[in-house]
Amino acid sequence: MNKKKTLTETERKKLDNERKQTQAELARLREYLKADPEPTSDAADLDVYEREKNLALVRRLEQKLEEIDAALHNAQKGTYGICEHCGKPIDPERLKALPETTLCVKCKNALEKAARRAAL
Repeated sequence: MNKKKTLTETERKKLDNERKQTQAELARLREYLKADPEPTSDAADLDVYEREKNLALVRRLEQKLEEIDAALHNAQKGTYGICEHCGKPIDPERLKALPETTLCVKCKNALEKAARRAAL
């Protein structure tokens, strides 16, 4: 019972811009991470902390890039804006704020809640 939905020009531009910005930030962080921290430095602990923080950012940005690509793929299939979990339309305000989202708020919250329980 999925209704076909395509991207508006505004939504496509926003996704394209998000993708470009995410790729640029990934490239910047990866370049920063190429530099080796100086092991003899008094600030070695701080360098390690910064590297760990940047590695976490890289992982999150890679995930975001995958989400953007999935949203663009869904647009090609005509299922953009349709929740991948329940099949209902995603609130347009949610899509405006997070154009790469593939889940409605209800399903996203349920998945996060299940993940938190599993982590306990």
